[in-house]
Amino acid sequence: MKRYRDFNSYLREIFGERVQKIALDAGLTCPNRDGTISDKGCIYCDSRGSGTGAMISHGLSIIEQIEKSREYLGRRYGAKKFMPYFQSFTNTYAPLSQLKKFYDQALEYPDMVGLSVATRPDCVTKEILELLGSYQKDHLVWIEYGLQSAHDITLSRINRGHDVACFEGSVHMAKEFGLNVCAHIILGLPGETREMMLQTARFLGRLPVDGIKIHLLYIVKDTPLAMLYEKGEYQCLEKEAYVDLVADVLECLPSEMVIQRLTGDAAEEELIAPLWAKHKSETLERIRRRLEERDTWQGRLYHKRAEKN
Repeated sequence: MKRYRDFNSYLREIFGERVQKIALDAGLTCPNRDGTISDKGCIYCDSRGSGTGAMISHGLSIIEQIEKSREYLGRRYGAKKFMPYFQSFTNTYAPLSQLKKFYDQALEYPDMVGLSVATRPDCVTKEILELLGSYQKDHLVWIEYGLQSAHDITLSRINRGHDVACFEGSVHMAKEFGLNVCAHIILGLPGETREMMLQTARFLGRLPVDGIKIHLLYIVKDTPLAMLYEKGEYQCLEKEAYVDLVADVLECLPSEMVIQRLTGDAAEEELIAPLWAKHKSETLERIRRRLEERDTWQGRLYHKRAEKN
């Protein structure tokens, strides 16, 4: 029994074969770092953009990044089709002409069948969304919004720089242009209870959100969160608690929502805690086993709740 709708299977449904994302860094920044909103960033985000490992520091252009990653990913996974993923920082935070140049460069490369753009919900305009929508004639297009939590008190606590209403409005605006929307959430944010995290999942289930990325809050060096941790003011989730929370969240989501991620990737050299976050494959396997042990699946509680309403 398949217990959640994973992204790889979703892509195979569309293209009939494996499609591999290629993470790209366009060398952009973020309004929460450049002083427009704040110069501090979110409390968990380091100078490289929450541990994304920006490739731009290596002096590689968009095409050079694609060529380097395409060769490696093709060998490792046998993939022949690819999706450029503008990952680092805020990838709609630039003049429209500059964004078009980046997106065009990536999509003109051979065997690119889709495009995914990660951004903030307060950094999109109708013009940008129209541009992204224009690529859908020939490509599968996703826009990824960082929400993190559906609670304004939490967003303020983590210095997110926008509120929940901003996210909701940006989702509806993206849908006006027919875009696939992916929401990012983080489990274990300071001050959040299990019920608050499940409320975030239920909130997304009520919106026209097509996919979700679930992240573990881990602590990397040189961040405000690291300072809180060192002072004993924040405690990380234990692995089994995180595994249970992921299963709980999946139960609350619509069965058709695409699960793009179940946990994040921590750069070992930057990670402070929790140390179990280094072992992503073990965590993923534990989540799969927990779903089996509980005999549960994505959407189990969502559909029950819908029937009652």
